[in-house]
Amino acid sequence: MTILPGPQCTTMTEVRAGVDALDRELVALLARRFAYMDAAARIKPGREAVRDEGRKAEVIANARAAAVAMGVPEDVVAELWERLVEGSIAYELARFDATRG
Repeated sequence: MTILPGPQCTTMTEVRAGVDALDRELVALLARRFAYMDAAARIKPGREAVRDEGRKAEVIANARAAAVAMGVPEDVVAELWERLVEGSIAYELARFDATRG
C-alpha cells in the first residue's frame, strides 16, 4: 500500500497505514537515540555524571521550541520528552552499571 501524507488521506485505512509506518520510523529513530545513550554510558567518567538536570532542561526546551516552530502541541511534546529523557537516563544508568559493574 502506498503511504499518503496525512492531508491526502481520505479513508481510515490510509490514515492507519500512515500512522503504522510512521511508528516504525519513530522506533528506528529511538533505537538510534538509545545508541547515543550507550555511548554516553561508555564515555562518562562516573555514575553521578549520568543525570544532568541542566542538559535535561535544555533537551526538553529544544523539543518544545521545535514543536512550536512546527505547529504541534508544545505541552504534549514537552511531556513526551520528559518521559523520553527520564527513560534515557534510566537506560544509561543501567548500561553504565552493566559495563562498569
